[in-house]
Amino acid sequence: MAWIDDWLPQWQFEEVHHIRSSAAPGALLDAAAAYDPAHDAWINAALALREAPSRLGARLGSGSALAQRPRFGLADFVRLGRDGDAALAYGLAGRFWEPGYGLQPLADAAAWHAHAPADAAKLVLGFEAQRAAGGTTLTTRTRVFCSSESARRRLAGYWLLIRPVSGLIRRRILADIRRAAER
Repeated sequence: MAWIDDWLPQWQFEEVHHIRSSAAPGALLDAAAAYDPAHDAWINAALALREAPSRLGARLGSGSALAQRPRFGLADFVRLGRDGDAALAYGLAGRFWEPGYGLQPLADAAAWHAHAPADAAKLVLGFEAQRAAGGTTLTTRTRVFCSSESARRRLAGYWLLIRPVSGLIRRRILADIRRAAER
Protein backbone atom coordinates (compact mmCIF):
# COMPACT_ATOMS: atom_id res chain seq x y z
CA MET A 1 0.00 0.00 0.00
CA ALA A 2 1.33 3.42 -0.97
CA TRP A 3 1.54 6.22 1.62
CA ILE A 4 -0.60 8.34 -0.69
CA ASP A 5 -3.51 6.02 0.20
CA ASP A 6 -3.64 7.76 3.59
CA TRP A 7 -4.44 11.01 1.82
CA LEU A 8 -6.61 9.89 -1.07
CA PRO A 9 -7.77 6.27 -0.78
CA GLN A 10 -10.38 6.67 -3.55
CA TRP A 11 -9.66 8.22 -6.93
CA GLN A 12 -10.78 8.13 -10.52
CA PHE A 13 -7.58 9.37 -12.19
CA GLU A 14 -3.97 8.43 -11.53
CA GLU A 15 -0.62 9.09 -13.15
CA VAL A 16 2.62 7.41 -12.00
CA HIS A 17 6.25 8.01 -13.04
CA HIS A 18 9.54 6.60 -11.70
CA ILE A 19 13.21 7.43 -11.88
CA ARG A 20 16.28 5.65 -10.49
CA SER A 21 18.95 7.52 -8.59
CA SER A 22 22.17 6.90 -6.71
CA ALA A 23 21.07 9.40 -4.03
CA ALA A 24 19.67 8.38 -0.66
CA PRO A 25 15.88 8.47 -0.21
CA GLY A 26 16.04 11.43 2.20
CA ALA A 27 18.17 13.46 -0.20
CA LEU A 28 15.68 12.84 -3.00
CA LEU A 29 12.73 13.92 -0.85
CA ASP A 30 14.66 16.99 0.34
CA ALA A 31 15.28 17.91 -3.30
CA ALA A 32 11.60 17.31 -4.11
CA ALA A 33 10.53 19.58 -1.23
CA ALA A 34 12.89 22.33 -2.46
CA TYR A 35 12.05 21.92 -6.15
CA ASP A 36 11.21 25.08 -8.09
CA PRO A 37 10.32 24.70 -11.80
CA ALA A 38 11.01 28.39 -12.51
CA HIS A 39 14.31 27.55 -14.24
CA ASP A 40 12.74 25.03 -16.64
CA ALA A 41 11.85 26.84 -19.86
CA TRP A 42 9.86 23.88 -21.20
CA ILE A 43 7.63 23.66 -18.11
CA ASN A 44 7.14 27.44 -18.14
CA ALA A 45 6.18 27.33 -21.82
CA ALA A 46 3.68 24.52 -21.23
CA LEU A 47 2.04 26.39 -18.35
CA ALA A 48 2.03 29.66 -20.32
CA LEU A 49 0.28 27.89 -23.19
CA ARG A 50 -2.29 26.37 -20.77
CA GLU A 51 -3.02 29.78 -19.25
CA ALA A 52 -2.78 31.89 -22.44
CA PRO A 53 -6.51 32.02 -23.30
CA SER A 54 -7.47 33.10 -19.79
CA ARG A 55 -4.67 35.66 -19.47
CA LEU A 56 -5.50 37.11 -22.89
CA GLY A 57 -9.15 37.32 -21.89
CA ALA A 58 -8.13 39.19 -18.74
CA ARG A 59 -6.19 41.73 -20.83
CA LEU A 60 -9.25 42.16 -23.00
CA GLY A 61 -11.44 42.81 -19.96
CA SER A 62 -13.16 39.46 -19.38
CA GLY A 63 -12.35 39.42 -15.65
CA SER A 64 -10.37 36.17 -15.70
CA ALA A 65 -9.49 34.40 -12.45
CA LEU A 66 -5.85 34.40 -13.60
CA ALA A 67 -5.68 38.17 -14.06
CA GLN A 68 -4.19 38.88 -10.63
CA ARG A 69 -2.30 35.70 -9.86
CA PRO A 70 1.13 34.35 -10.76
CA ARG A 71 1.54 31.33 -13.00
CA PHE A 72 0.29 28.05 -11.56
CA GLY A 73 2.94 26.11 -9.67
CA LEU A 74 3.83 24.15 -6.55
CA ALA A 75 3.11 27.26 -4.45
CA ASP A 76 -0.59 26.60 -5.17
CA PHE A 77 -0.41 23.25 -3.38
CA VAL A 78 -0.68 22.73 0.36
CA ARG A 79 1.98 20.49 1.89
CA LEU A 80 0.15 17.52 3.35
CA GLY A 81 3.04 15.86 5.11
CA ARG A 82 6.23 13.90 5.01
CA ASP A 83 6.85 10.37 6.19
CA GLY A 84 10.53 10.54 7.12
CA ASP A 85 12.74 9.52 4.20
CA ALA A 86 9.96 7.51 2.54
CA ALA A 87 7.30 9.90 1.22
CA LEU A 88 6.16 13.48 0.73
CA ALA A 89 2.69 14.65 -0.32
CA TYR A 90 1.02 17.85 -1.55
CA GLY A 91 -2.68 18.54 -2.05
CA LEU A 92 -4.82 20.77 -4.22
CA ALA A 93 -8.56 21.27 -4.63
CA GLY A 94 -10.44 22.94 -7.43
CA ARG A 95 -12.03 22.73 -10.84
CA PHE A 96 -8.82 22.16 -12.78
CA TRP A 97 -10.63 22.05 -16.12
CA GLU A 98 -11.69 25.70 -15.77
CA PRO A 99 -9.51 28.39 -17.38
CA GLY A 100 -8.46 29.74 -13.97
CA TYR A 101 -8.16 26.24 -12.44
CA GLY A 102 -11.04 26.98 -10.03
CA LEU A 103 -8.61 26.63 -7.14
CA GLN A 104 -10.08 26.40 -3.68
CA PRO A 105 -7.55 27.85 -1.22
CA LEU A 106 -6.69 25.65 1.73
CA ALA A 107 -4.53 26.75 4.66
CA ASP A 108 -3.00 23.46 5.70
CA ALA A 109 -3.19 19.67 5.61
CA ALA A 110 -6.08 19.56 8.11
CA ALA A 111 -8.12 21.95 5.95
CA TRP A 112 -7.34 19.88 2.84
CA HIS A 113 -8.32 16.65 4.57
CA ALA A 114 -11.61 18.10 5.85
CA HIS A 115 -12.46 19.82 2.56
CA ALA A 116 -15.39 18.30 0.68
CA PRO A 117 -15.47 20.17 -2.62
CA ALA A 118 -18.84 20.53 -4.30
CA ASP A 119 -18.72 19.59 -7.98
CA ALA A 120 -14.93 19.81 -7.95
CA ALA A 121 -11.86 17.66 -7.43
CA LYS A 122 -9.18 16.92 -4.87
CA LEU A 123 -5.69 16.08 -6.04
CA VAL A 124 -2.68 14.57 -4.28
CA LEU A 125 0.82 14.82 -5.69
CA GLY A 126 3.02 12.36 -3.87
CA PHE A 127 6.70 11.50 -3.97
CA GLU A 128 7.85 8.12 -2.65
CA ALA A 129 11.49 7.09 -2.28
CA GLN A 130 12.40 3.42 -1.93
CA ARG A 131 15.78 1.81 -1.63
CA ALA A 132 16.33 -0.74 -4.36
CA ALA A 133 19.29 -2.75 -5.55
CA GLY A 134 21.89 -0.29 -6.78
CA GLY A 135 20.16 2.89 -5.64
CA THR A 136 16.81 4.47 -4.93
CA THR A 137 13.59 4.57 -6.92
CA LEU A 138 11.77 7.89 -6.73
CA THR A 139 8.13 7.69 -7.75
CA THR A 140 5.75 10.56 -8.34
CA ARG A 141 2.11 9.61 -8.13
CA THR A 142 -0.76 11.99 -8.89
CA ARG A 143 -4.29 11.01 -7.95
CA VAL A 144 -7.51 12.91 -8.48
CA PHE A 145 -10.87 12.32 -6.83
CA CYS A 146 -13.94 14.04 -8.28
CA SER A 147 -16.80 14.77 -5.91
CA SER A 148 -19.56 14.41 -8.50
CA GLU A 149 -20.28 12.67 -11.77
CA SER A 150 -20.36 16.01 -13.61
CA ALA A 151 -16.93 16.91 -12.18
CA ARG A 152 -15.61 13.47 -13.22
CA ARG A 153 -16.88 13.96 -16.78
CA ARG A 154 -15.34 17.44 -17.03
CA LEU A 155 -12.04 16.26 -15.62
CA ALA A 156 -12.01 13.24 -17.98
CA GLY A 157 -11.98 15.52 -21.03
CA TYR A 158 -9.37 17.80 -19.50
CA TRP A 159 -7.27 14.79 -18.42
CA LEU A 160 -7.18 13.48 -22.00
CA LEU A 161 -5.78 16.84 -23.16
CA ILE A 162 -3.26 17.51 -20.43
CA ARG A 163 -2.06 14.03 -19.49
CA PRO A 164 0.66 13.76 -22.18
CA VAL A 165 2.05 17.16 -21.24
CA SER A 166 1.63 16.43 -17.54
CA GLY A 167 3.64 13.24 -17.99
CA LEU A 168 6.47 15.13 -19.67
CA ILE A 169 6.42 17.70 -16.88
CA ARG A 170 6.58 14.96 -14.22
CA ARG A 171 9.52 13.28 -15.94
CA ARG A 172 11.37 16.62 -16.17
CA ILE A 173 10.66 17.29 -12.49
CA LEU A 174 11.97 13.84 -11.53
CA ALA A 175 15.14 14.34 -13.59
CA ASP A 176 15.75 17.76 -11.97
CA ILE A 177 15.17 16.29 -8.50
CA ARG A 178 17.62 13.48 -9.24
CA ARG A 179 20.29 15.94 -10.45
CA ALA A 180 19.85 18.11 -7.35
CA ALA A 181 19.97 15.14 -4.95
CA GLU A 182 23.02 13.59 -6.62
CA ARG A 183 25.07 16.80 -6.42
